Amino acid sequence: MIKKRCLNVSKDFLLLGIRRKINDFLRENGITEPTPIQVQAIPVLMTGKDLLAQSQTGTGKTLAFLLPVLEKIEVNKPQVQSLIITPTRELALQITGEAKNLGDKLGINILSVYGGQDVERQIKKLKGHIHMVIGTPGRLLDHIRRKTISLSGVSKLVLDEADQMLHMGFLEDVEEIIRKSPVKKQTMLFSATLPPRIRALAARYMRKPADIRIQSRQVILDKIKQIVIELEEKEKLTQLCRLIDENQPYLAIIFCHTRQRASELAAALIQRGYAADELHGDLSQAKRQQVMKRFSSARLQLLVATDIAARGLDIEGVTHVYSYDISHYLESYIHRIGRTGRAGESGTAVTFVLPGEHRYLRIIEQGTGAAIEKYTADGQKLIKTSKRSPARAGSGAGKLKPAAGEKKSPQTGAAAVKTKNRRQPGVAGKAAFKKKAADKRRKKVL
Repeated sequence: MIKKRCLNVSKDFLLLGIRRKINDFLRENGITEPTPIQVQAIPVLMTGKDLLAQSQTGTGKTLAFLLPVLEKIEVNKPQVQSLIITPTRELALQITGEAKNLGDKLGINILSVYGGQDVERQIKKLKGHIHMVIGTPGRLLDHIRRKTISLSGVSKLVLDEADQMLHMGFLEDVEEIIRKSPVKKQTMLFSATLPPRIRALAARYMRKPADIRIQSRQVILDKIKQIVIELEEKEKLTQLCRLIDENQPYLAIIFCHTRQRASELAAALIQRGYAADELHGDLSQAKRQQVMKRFSSARLQLLVATDIAARGLDIEGVTHVYSYDISHYLESYIHRIGRTGRAGESGTAVTFVLPGEHRYLRIIEQGTGAAIEKYTADGQKLIKTSKRSPARAGSGAGKLKPAAGEKKSPQTGAAAVKTKNRRQPGVAGKAAFKKKAADKRRKKVL
């Protein structure tokens, strides 16, 4: 096994062998400088070598394998040439979203397959000219056994989050899929850890792979305060507006799961008087650029976005991140909160959690090891997870402070809003934002 040494950091994907068309698209979407895993992995993969890479989530490993794979796909060959196996459908969807953003520009057809989808619909799509399939082990095996997918043309095989597939009991399925694929192919294995069974898997099915290790880093910045609010779906919009008025963010990004959800939420916020707009894959490139220009220049306060659309955003002045829908995957959560607390500044990340979503919260807590404060919708603290001294009974500590113009309800401790100050929802946050934006523009002029 060849161990790949650290390369000098490249500041451009062109220098890594990625074509200009892809490089330009990455730059348009705010991805300008490769991460360490991308710098080390991409040149190796472009040569066709197998790769064993140990890299934590949130390091940019998805693009590290996607870019070389997309570069090598032959569009004029109507067959599956690349297969990416993931442990969960959430990760499969996340990778699919990123792959389609790039693949659509190159004429590459991409399909995700996972449990819970209509099998017949998948079969119908597989009859088309699909170049890349991204899926979970169980559903992939189902298609292989049905003979509705052919792996005879696969030249690139990616095993992402291999240790998670081991922990979830998918390793035997993964091995069966590998055995069904051509012997002659390039295999890439990415894993946060390399337990003995994963090393044994690599030894059995990989040919003298390059071995890349990216040192683990603290993925959560100490300057980002993380808060969870447990609530019902019907409470989300009211709670978000209350928090915006209370927090008075300079710039904030609000994350939603779907494009439709982001569009509807942006419309609701605009109707309530907030300077908001949407960012998602249904927008044209011109519209996306227009929205980003307005947001980065502080003419917008609130950007309602999907995970994929906000990938790689690096905007100065983002003080708050709100997860309107909780992330189902650790890497997405890390990416979300990493939009704030940048360049040494502090930031706040608030996540809304529904009663049935605690399994996702556990993934986040275990993956980050961070102290996350938990509150109910009425501001009552649920669990003390931070290192601060315990709150004294009756002191009022351990509760979210009510916003200006609010009073506490003696029955519940909730922040009850005075009607006269909320005739136009969002007025407090909107006024504060306008003042901050004007002050910032004035400083730039001076």
